[in-house]
Amino acid sequence: MIGRTLDHLCNGLRVLLGFLIAALAVPVGMQVLARYTGAIPVYLWTEELATFIFVWAVMIGAMIAVWDGSHFDVRVIPDATNPLLKLLQDGFVLLMILGFALIFAWYGIEYAKFGYIQNSVMMRANMMITYISVPIAGVVWTIFTAYRLYEAVVIYKNSKKALA
Repeated sequence: MIGRTLDHLCNGLRVLLGFLIAALAVPVGMQVLARYTGAIPVYLWTEELATFIFVWAVMIGAMIAVWDGSHFDVRVIPDATNPLLKLLQDGFVLLMILGFALIFAWYGIEYAKFGYIQNSVMMRANMMITYISVPIAGVVWTIFTAYRLYEAVVIYKNSKKALA
C-alpha cells in the first residue's frame, strides 16, 4: 500500500514536471522572440521566471529519478547473483543516496531561510520560492530511498526463503 501511494506521488510529480516544462516554454519563447526578432520588447523578468521554473524542474526530475533508481545509481561492477551480495550492493548505493538526501533536507532548511530574506531583482519575488525546492527534494528523496531500502531487504528475505 505504501509503495502504491509513493508511486502515485511520483506520477503526480511527473505530471507537475510536464506542466513546468510546458510553462518554461513561455518565458524562454518570449526571450527568443525579443532578442532575435524584435517583435516584442525585451522583458528581463522572463529570465528570472525561466530560472525559477528550471530549478524546480531539475529538483522534481531528480525526485522522479530517485524513485525510478535512474539518477544516482551507476554500476561499475556487475550485479551480484548472490542475494546477500545483491543486498549489500544495492544497500550501499541506497545508503549513500539516503545520506545525501538527509543532508539536503537538513541543511536545505537553513538555505530556504536564507532565501526568505531575499527578493529577486526584476520580479521582486521572494527567493524562498526557489530555495525551498532543496529541502523539499531532500525530504522526498529520503522517503523514496527509505522505501527502496525496505524493498531491497524484503527481496533479500524472500530470496532466502526461496532457497531454503
